[in-house]
Amino acid sequence: MSSIAEVLTTQEPRYVEESRSERARSALGYLRRNPSLGIGLLLLLGLILFVVIGHLTVDTIQHRPLSARPLQSPSRELPFGTDKQGRNLYAVMVEGTPLTLRVGLMAGVIGVALGATLAFIAGYYGGWADNVIKLLVDVGLTIPGLLVLIIIGMRVRGGLTVDQMALVVGLLAWLYPARTIRSQVLTLKQRSFVQVARLSGMSNWEVIVKELMPNLLPYLGASLVGSVSAAILASIGLEVLGLGPFEAPTLGMTIYWVIYNAAIINGWWWWWVPPIIVIAVLFIGLFLVAVGLDEIANPRVRNRA
Repeated sequence: MSSIAEVLTTQEPRYVEESRSERARSALGYLRRNPSLGIGLLLLLGLILFVVIGHLTVDTIQHRPLSARPLQSPSRELPFGTDKQGRNLYAVMVEGTPLTLRVGLMAGVIGVALGATLAFIAGYYGGWADNVIKLLVDVGLTIPGLLVLIIIGMRVRGGLTVDQMALVVGLLAWLYPARTIRSQVLTLKQRSFVQVARLSGMSNWEVIVKELMPNLLPYLGASLVGSVSAAILASIGLEVLGLGPFEAPTLGMTIYWVIYNAAIINGWWWWWVPPIIVIAVLFIGLFLVAVGLDEIANPRVRNRA
């Protein structure tokens, strides 16, 4: 008996390693079948690596004005050059990229959490709660969100801070997730497994948390990515209009200073090319991740290998 136990003990690490390798191979195989998700994740990972390497190669305090000679073209010491205020644009990109992502993530999480909660209540319970939430969503979607953000931003003296901007955008980002997730809840609550859960004695919230929510996790993930993209776009719009944090080196505020100082007309290409490239990579990566997650959540568009 002891020899058998010793054999099983010695074999266990190998089985663990084989199961891990099998999971890794299956994940890589799925990414090959779903190239949108793989490419999108690679683009976002590239931005993360850019920020990490940037923090190791430049002092991010140089994103402040008068850190270097103004309007220096790219060189070995200044890879992205400097702007008219004497900011090291490499440090601006390294410091500003995570700030822009922070606004999008905070606003996206707030919007999806609030929208999903209301969607589960409306779709599962129905009745007057569904009518009230549906009316609020229908009315809210007819009001231009950017107009509301501009009015709120103009009421704040000195411009919105990064956290204030994320909160304001997030409080307006729940409308579309609430509508789309509600439609999915209406479909799922008619399924047989939900009826069986009810008959087994589960409470309504237990059915929502244990039965409905796990089945909607891929869809919730796709909604979150879409909300993050919309939140980043809204924050950049506010910043370009001069309603954002003037001292923060976000991507939107960098473009604001580009427009304010007429950098394109004056031929200072190194000032506006880096933020445009970073924004393009960010939005393309988020879009491809959303498409890839949609293939997981929606069987009609799922790739079959």
